[in-house]
Amino acid sequence: MTNNIHDILAEYWGYSEFRPLQEDIIHSVLSGKDTLGLMPTGGGKSLTFQIPAMATEGICLVITPLIALMKDQVDDLRNRGIKANYICSGLSRRETNVALDNCIYGKYKFLYVSPERLSSELFLSKLKAMKVSLIVVDEAHCISQWGYDFRPSYLKIADIRDIFPEVSILALTATATPQVATDIQEKLRFKKGNLFKKSFNRPNLSYVVRYGDNKIQQLVHILNRVPGTAVVYVRSRKRSKEISEMLRENGISSDFYHAGLQREIKNEKQQKWKSGECRVMVSTNAFGMGIDKADVRVVAHIDLPDSPEEYYQEAGRAGRDGKRAYAVIIYSKTDKAKLKKRISDAFPEREFIRRIYDSLCYFLQIAEGEGLNTMYEFDLNAFCRTYKYPILPAYNALKLLEQAGYIVFTEEIDSLSRLMMTIQRDELYKFNQSDKNERLLQCILRSYTGLFTDYVFIQEDLIAQRSGLSRQEIYEGLIFLSKSHILHYIPRKKTPYIIFSSRRIESKYISISREIYEKRKERYVHRIESMLGYVHAEEECRVKVLLHYFGEEINECGECDICKRKNERNLSTSTFLKAKKAIYQAISTDKNSLNKIIESIQMPQEEIVETLRYLCDEKQIVHKEGLYYINQ
Repeated sequence: MTNNIHDILAEYWGYSEFRPLQEDIIHSVLSGKDTLGLMPTGGGKSLTFQIPAMATEGICLVITPLIALMKDQVDDLRNRGIKANYICSGLSRRETNVALDNCIYGKYKFLYVSPERLSSELFLSKLKAMKVSLIVVDEAHCISQWGYDFRPSYLKIADIRDIFPEVSILALTATATPQVATDIQEKLRFKKGNLFKKSFNRPNLSYVVRYGDNKIQQLVHILNRVPGTAVVYVRSRKRSKEISEMLRENGISSDFYHAGLQREIKNEKQQKWKSGECRVMVSTNAFGMGIDKADVRVVAHIDLPDSPEEYYQEAGRAGRDGKRAYAVIIYSKTDKAKLKKRISDAFPEREFIRRIYDSLCYFLQIAEGEGLNTMYEFDLNAFCRTYKYPILPAYNALKLLEQAGYIVFTEEIDSLSRLMMTIQRDELYKFNQSDKNERLLQCILRSYTGLFTDYVFIQEDLIAQRSGLSRQEIYEGLIFLSKSHILHYIPRKKTPYIIFSSRRIESKYISISREIYEKRKERYVHRIESMLGYVHAEEECRVKVLLHYFGEEINECGECDICKRKNERNLSTSTFLKAKKAIYQAISTDKNSLNKIIESIQMPQEEIVETLRYLCDEKQIVHKEGLYYINQ
């Protein structure tokens, strides 16, 4: 079997060897053991199930909440000549039937599904007819109420074990505390505890916190000091664009990215960043999922994440090539209050949640006793405008209703156009088509394969380029051919969905349990306090603080800003005197901020800061209200 998996790795992925831990997990899976793989971002999780699935007969069922990643992985597998498909909210019943039938009869190797599908009678009845070789649970922390992204739909996964009692489970996650890791194995009914864990320690990654109110100035200073590709994380779409523009004004090649952009624009921005044409990407947390660029030198956070899990995952996108890289948080004194406000936004009052439920039912025109298992397109902005609700509390109220089992809120499905031929190839010649439609059909048949057995993603722009027809002519032609029952065309659509998990009830009967509300709020507060503890650390190694949160202990990393500061306390006399003289010159005529002092002195920032600390400790210099001046 060892030679077999190495042959598969070489043949389909072109690699000669596995990354650390991959082969151990693969052997565990192939021996039929339930397995939990805890692998930090960039560790190559997907190969730990793709390789054993290719080495065994049957189809591998992959459960993941990340629809964009689901599509990307299916496309990647298909490009490698491997049959794969996916089922998620947003697909029509017809598409779902075709995909499931193909998985039963078409020798498919992978079926990716969103967890909500596990409640569908159609899906479960079709699943029973499949020869399932392995059940994979990606983002497995979502099954634990102790995790930072608990999803009730994940609790249905264990029921699949009743259908396939002999099939083993592989659960995968990038971040989990010891408590969450134990909970994952219990919730998935592991026959025996079996955890493979890669150390969270990244020795080549230097963790740094910079303090200052002028964040852009700090960011520009960092990017000018550290050459190479960078990612800057922010909390809002608007802010991503604003900060990108500010960086360009300071002569730094930059672009912005968020979930609201069209797929083609996202792809174009990603490609420019990957190729080096764009140096810095300023983004919300939408950027990075499935992005694998090894030579990122800086990941900077302008806004604090909600949890160490989120921070570790995003920071971990730096330095995957093993070379020195920097994970930087730029922190100001107002950030603590902003982080605390997220608690009230994330957990609005119960009465507010009930009002949101009522308004949602009115908005979607659902009568009492109706709505069970119905799906509706849903525009959150239009909903909030109609009822004058603030966006964040409304969004989180919907998420709490989802946690309580009343609805499923599936966000921003960006689905490319797709089509399938509904007649056989030889029947095509019986139809007399206009010249334009004939040209359109021939172009489609030349450009795409598998059209007669499955829905295929198409790009109208590419067809326009190859056929010489306009975008409008292609759209009208495809609609006509669809109405003529020659093919079935589903135009591209980008929209979130609301699915009602239960019939509409009077809002006074809405029950948000203590476990869902108070307990989850307590855990959310704990994660925020842990994040603040990380940025406020003054003496303890940052990596030690971060790894302790994940149940791993080290002495000191030697590379974070705290460790370097400790090491540099023994500054040589000549360095100290040089720094002291320069600092006195910088504040000899007037008070000055730390940023201004650093800018005016051509010395490493750490040396300046350490000397300033010493001079303040010795009362030679006064630090008050963010300004430094000589003590008279």
